[in-house]
Amino acid sequence: MQSLINHLNQLQELVLIRDEHRTTGDGSHMDHLNDSIDQLTDKLPQDVKSLYMRLYKKDHIVMAPMYNGCCAICGMRMPISQVQAVRLRKQIQNCPSCARILFEESDAPRWVGDMPSRTEPRKSGISRFSAESLMVADLKADTGADAIEELAKVMNEAGFVSGVEKLVQSALEREAVLSTAMENGLAFPHVRGVEGGGLTLALGVSRKGVKYDDAGSVANMIFFITIPTAVSAFYLKLVSGLTETFLKEQHREAVLAAETPEQLWKALTKATRYSIK
Repeated sequence: MQSLINHLNQLQELVLIRDEHRTTGDGSHMDHLNDSIDQLTDKLPQDVKSLYMRLYKKDHIVMAPMYNGCCAICGMRMPISQVQAVRLRKQIQNCPSCARILFEESDAPRWVGDMPSRTEPRKSGISRFSAESLMVADLKADTGADAIEELAKVMNEAGFVSGVEKLVQSALEREAVLSTAMENGLAFPHVRGVEGGGLTLALGVSRKGVKYDDAGSVANMIFFITIPTAVSAFYLKLVSGLTETFLKEQHREAVLAAETPEQLWKALTKATRYSIK
């Protein structure tokens, strides 16, 4: 059963990568992604394939992580017997509320940041997802893999996310499917399934440029993002907004000119004040 859950998670990730590519890419990898998705779908047992297709027609998020005994997508708390059944992995378990297929990954990275108190002012814009402590104004990395590790450590040390090694591993596995490098020196490495809190973004800047992938893409601004599964659709809006913002040369220049985390944070918040709500 665990191999089947892994297969379904791999299929879902490919579907979400295709959604990302459709939204932010140039479409050049669409045929390859479609073929890979079709192949994985056809390898499912017929009863599981039928279940998967029924759920997929409703929403592209078919697999739901179980976090603290709850469905991480709809928030439904599971009966203790079902929590145990999910952990035993003897048969497929569906959420009683949203019907998604439940699974639990015990070694997954977790969001460990402090939840805002009810008395705190409501944050807006990019500050909803990031902070000055997550800004790296001078990346030491020479490669994309090194940059991802550097930013994962910053996110961990700032007290937002746990599990650096797993974060890096998951981000690199995602990059191996399709690079997140884009035009204008931007890259958006990310890890989905970091449950327990909100989407979190760290930004690293390299004025000399980082050799980001095997295709030779050079990145100067690397946005490392951890994503709870439930906000995968919002992640696409965020990346779209950031891409639109940094199409403008003046915004890129302002960010690249920052020499301290404070200056970088100010440049980022100013550049995104209209594009990120």
